[in-house]
Amino acid sequence: MQLAKYSTRNGIGGIAMVKAGQLFPLRPSKEFPTLAALLEAADPSEEARRLFDVSATVLGSDGIRLLPPIDQQEVWAAGVTYRRSCTARMEESQGAARFYDMVYEAPRPEIFFKATPHRCVGPEGKVRIRADAAWNVPEPELALVINSRKQLVGYTIGNDMSSRDIEGENPLYLPQAKVYDGCCGLGPWITLAGAMPPLAKVNITLSVTRGGQPAFAGQTSLANLTRPPEDLIGWLGRECSFPHGAILLTGTGIVPDDDFTLAHGDRIDIRIDGIGTLSNVVA
Repeated sequence: MQLAKYSTRNGIGGIAMVKAGQLFPLRPSKEFPTLAALLEAADPSEEARRLFDVSATVLGSDGIRLLPPIDQQEVWAAGVTYRRSCTARMEESQGAARFYDMVYEAPRPEIFFKATPHRCVGPEGKVRIRADAAWNVPEPELALVINSRKQLVGYTIGNDMSSRDIEGENPLYLPQAKVYDGCCGLGPWITLAGAMPPLAKVNITLSVTRGGQPAFAGQTSLANLTRPPEDLIGWLGRECSFPHGAILLTGTGIVPDDDFTLAHGDRIDIRIDGIGTLSNVVA
């Protein structure tokens, strides 16, 4: 089962069940007024079926906007979870290269704060590149959706926008390379955990088009993810509580060539099997 957030032209929002790419609105509920509240249920899929109105019409595209599937959750991210990412980080930061190799092999992962909800954008939303950066890339990632009990309840797609030149200048600049307005794309919806294919069989693809022409394309498999989601969640929650839940990006295995940087107007399409496609445009 897949769940989405949407808003209408007159500003009315809601939760929808996604079937074959179509949105079917759920009945408003005092018990589950938000998507995050629904994800707190003991069985979100069962509650969604209970709220599903069989007589409800399909939400058409006219005036309907998909919102990022986040309410008040914090967004965190893990890094150096693929060998390709480790190699790229070592190349861009020669002065601290050995630290990236060490964290790739270490029991403790790299985990950092990524975004607050207002810094996230949804499908067809505009992600941003920093004005003070010259080397900017998208980072397509599987995102883990976690409830307040630190349980994995679903998956979505994350675009961890990154300024590689800022982080490469000094690893201590990581927050500035990663955290800013429009730094994170999320969506298009959440696939509940029980509906996701086996992760080892899931592929991630990235394509960037510029002026309608291909600018970059890449692919990886979650079979190359070196840290199990449960392990990452365990480290994230060791000394942190999440009263509204959290979203955890799991790292990228697709890194564009060093001579590639995003430009204003680029279209970024990220597809993950079992979820769908998240599309954003660079503002």
